[in-house]
Amino acid sequence: MKTGSELIAEERQRQIEKEKWSEEHDDQHIDRSLIMAAISYASSAVPALIKEVGFSRYGEISYHDIWPWDKKYDKRKQHDDIKKLQIAGALIAAEIDRRIRKTNALNEEGE
Repeated sequence: MKTGSELIAEERQRQIEKEKWSEEHDDQHIDRSLIMAAISYASSAVPALIKEVGFSRYGEISYHDIWPWDKKYDKRKQHDDIKKLQIAGALIAAEIDRRIRKTNALNEEGE
């Protein structure tokens, strides 16, 4: 069985190879939409958690959906909770990589 980090790496690779979301494409998302999509995917797994543990321990949980892109890209309803978290993790990895590239570019300019 694969670990969570292995599943996230696998999904990130799929996004790059199959969906063709390149570094250049990701670098255009300076609007924080990668992280907003990740939050949307991760928080869509919350209703199942509420059913699992109930309301008494955590109180009522609600959130505003911040899906950043056109609805045609929203595939959350097609996936189980593990896949949603896998996609969320891959989107977070893409955002981290984008920020690292930006920081490195700024550092190179300053040298």
